Amino acid sequence: MSDALNELGAHIELKRPDDVLSYGVINDELTLIVSPAALVGLIEFLKADSTCKFSSLIDITAVDYPTRAKRFDVVYHFLSMYQNHRIRLKCAIRENDTLPSITDVHPSAGWFEREVFDMFGILFTGHPDLRRILTDYGFRGYPLRKDFPTSGYTEVRYDDAEKRVVYEPVSLVQEYRQFDFMSPWEGAEYILPGDEKSDEAKG
Repeated sequence: MSDALNELGAHIELKRPDDVLSYGVINDELTLIVSPAALVGLIEFLKADSTCKFSSLIDITAVDYPTRAKRFDVVYHFLSMYQNHRIRLKCAIRENDTLPSITDVHPSAGWFEREVFDMFGILFTGHPDLRRILTDYGFRGYPLRKDFPTSGYTEVRYDDAEKRVVYEPVSLVQEYRQFDFMSPWEGAEYILPGDEKSDEAKG
């Protein structure tokens, strides 16, 4: 399998030398490092070329590396049902960079690009309807960025007095948070449900 994928990578690099920065085979999957400007043209080639035939878009996601100058890797996964091969494309971009939408080549990319925008804040130019898809309308921030706080910025609750849903800053009240790190099998000072039966058996 690795030999066939290396041959495929060499074929793609030969046909599109300006688009492919490098390639390699990782876990029986061909990975191409791609220039963002060449992304759409390369994906059109991968779909149309008789040796490739990557007609199925499986997923689009991203990885956040906050310490890098090019903070995000945007990752595309494709499947060729004709050749039984999988391919991964990676584009490294800066935080404020945009990527061209591939919805004209793969219409299903619309949902994936909206998800990447919602979770990472990456913009896709030419997308027909780029808006949040997983979070709420007034949501602030991008949850899958490494600098996003685990508790979020706001919390949502239903207010009985106002008879509506209200948004408030997150407040974690420490005095009501109880942490018992003792094992229930080693000296807990309270009686757990069912322990009273063992006392009856001893008596």
